[in-house]
Amino acid sequence: MNKKIKIAIAIVLLLIVGFAIFYISDYYHAEKVAIDSLNNTDDVSAIKTSNGMLLDGPGNDTALIFYPGAKVEYTSYAPLFMNLSSEGIDCYLVEMPFNLAFLGQDSADEIIDDGNYSHYFISGHSLGGAMAASYVNSTNKTDGLILFASYSTSEIEKPVLSIYGSEDKVLDMEKYNESIGFIDDNLTEFEIDGANHAQFGYYGNQSGDGIAKISAESQQKQSVNEIMDFIDGVLA
Repeated sequence: MNKKIKIAIAIVLLLIVGFAIFYISDYYHAEKVAIDSLNNTDDVSAIKTSNGMLLDGPGNDTALIFYPGAKVEYTSYAPLFMNLSSEGIDCYLVEMPFNLAFLGQDSADEIIDDGNYSHYFISGHSLGGAMAASYVNSTNKTDGLILFASYSTSEIEKPVLSIYGSEDKVLDMEKYNESIGFIDDNLTEFEIDGANHAQFGYYGNQSGDGIAKISAESQQKQSVNEIMDFIDGVLA
């Protein structure tokens, strides 16, 4: 191999490495309100785990495992799940490698294998939801799937709750509607009027998203209510 080819290969490799470093370091950071919500309350304790955070509330029978959206810091979703935990559903927020859920699709395995809950639900936002859906398909360890602004690309036999906003401009609704056929018999849908893609968490505005017509607090409160109704129905 001559010198020019070696130099060319080295340049290409440097460009690839440089792009990769830039890509994975450019992500949505959790806002202060999300970080502050992790302060322990009378009902919920935030406990650091080996692969994220456990929000340990008054419940001890059912847990929810959450996969964050692509390039979103996992603690951005703390307020929503602190509220859910206070209702009796302990929540695990998974910290994905490089904030990319497809690099940690099986993260729920460690949580479930080391846990002692009777029931587990898995959930995810956007790309995290797609990876959670894939996990449901590959295991029989969960009782149901909860999607935030996401969809499955294959058939799901477990009960599914799908939550999305009317102002979401990031979710591909054409692909979403196509996916309904995979889960139609097991699907509960809830569209939040005025909600957008990003306000399930606190990480700022997301590129390409619509403008929300309701507050993040309202969007998340409605989500918690729907999740509780869904889980109660599945476990009834």
